[in-house]
Amino acid sequence: MCVRIFKDNLEDYMENYIVFVWLVFAVFMLVCELLTTQLVSIWFVLGGIAAAITCVFTDNLLIQTLVFVIVSLAALLATRPLVKKVLKNKQVPTNSDRLIGRVAIVTMDIVNTTGEGQVNVDGKIWSAKSYDGCEIKTGASVKITAIEGVKLVVEIL
Repeated sequence: MCVRIFKDNLEDYMENYIVFVWLVFAVFMLVCELLTTQLVSIWFVLGGIAAAITCVFTDNLLIQTLVFVIVSLAALLATRPLVKKVLKNKQVPTNSDRLIGRVAIVTMDIVNTTGEGQVNVDGKIWSAKSYDGCEIKTGASVKITAIEGVKLVVEIL
């Protein structure tokens, strides 16, 4: 008997306040969204609002939850490809990127196993490593193929 009274009171309580639960959840997800740099919870905000609106039409928690899930998934599927395209991390070119494709002269033997090697490009000395791992002797002409950290990646001409 006591369990039934508690259950009835809980159901009445939920019927009266579930709309606020959905709205608080939506606001919480909005705050989480505002604290992140990526779009990760905006879809749950829309689902929470839709579930809160559903409370006007039905007291059935299962239906409200299904509306939440369906609207959240629909919003995710509809907007995720667009969001990924807009937020795509693009590589930012640097001044040193202009060196790729240029020819340099080896000023210190390039030995990948020991991490030694230097080249001269436009009068500036750069640390270098071999593209294919082979040793390159001082005085050789090399082509710069990439930059990894602070080292130029070179291949012999």
